[in-house]
Amino acid sequence: MKITEYPALTKFTDDNVIVVDGDSGTKKMFVGDAILAALHMTSAELHRMIFRGKNLGSSITTEQIAAIQAGTFDDLWLGDYWVINGINWRIVDFDYWYKAGDTSFTSHHLVIMPDTALYTAQMNTSNVTTGGYVGSAMYTSNLANAKTTVNSAFGSHVLTHREYLTNAVTNGYPSAGAWYDSSVELPNEIMIYGSLVFTPAGDGSVVVNRYTISKTQLALFAVAPKFANIRATYWLRDVVSSALFALVSAFGSADYYGASYSFGVRPVFPIG
Repeated sequence: MKITEYPALTKFTDDNVIVVDGDSGTKKMFVGDAILAALHMTSAELHRMIFRGKNLGSSITTEQIAAIQAGTFDDLWLGDYWVINGINWRIVDFDYWYKAGDTSFTSHHLVIMPDTALYTAQMNTSNVTTGGYVGSAMYTSNLANAKTTVNSAFGSHVLTHREYLTNAVTNGYPSAGAWYDSSVELPNEIMIYGSLVFTPAGDGSVVVNRYTISKTQLALFAVAPKFANIRATYWLRDVVSSALFALVSAFGSADYYGASYSFGVRPVFPIG
């Protein structure tokens, strides 16, 4: 829908609908849709600041993909979602990783997360964090089902970017990392809360390896924080100690637990 088709707003009706005169005749639009259409002409960045929450259907369309790839995001707003295979796949941000990475990620993209955990799995088979996130059973094998589910829903539109991930732990703190090709991952604490919570900090002599390009809160959780709370516990990728990884608890709190416990897998990924 383009605002140029609706140049004249003529009157309000009793059922919260605007009657507009367009190039192809008189049409009706909900007030909210008319406002969003007008705002589109202002700035694509507004799309990540205004929550709409519209059901976009059961599959992504060629028009939607074209709008993402062009960076205009026509008729795509924060909180909109597709229902595919019984899962709500919700837009949580726009161009979050744009031009970041050791190789610049220059593809315009949406960031997507499911409203619920896809399944439960362990971070490791025992309560250890050896090798950090990259060395975990979650990264090496337990994310496989999530990747299959995501690819089934969005196919070739799932994008790969470069992400800096923890690959070593010393005395319970993240001590090293490297750049990896990334598509479907667990989110980190910052993406959910807007800050680190349980990830260890430096003590004045040790500088903890906390480098990340996922360094700001995802827009959905800033605008509508209720979507972070799903009444189920789900893992985050941050190392907390030699035995613990961070998570979001079923109570909605920032928390952590032993790596061998099975909690929800709620991935994050870009499409475009």
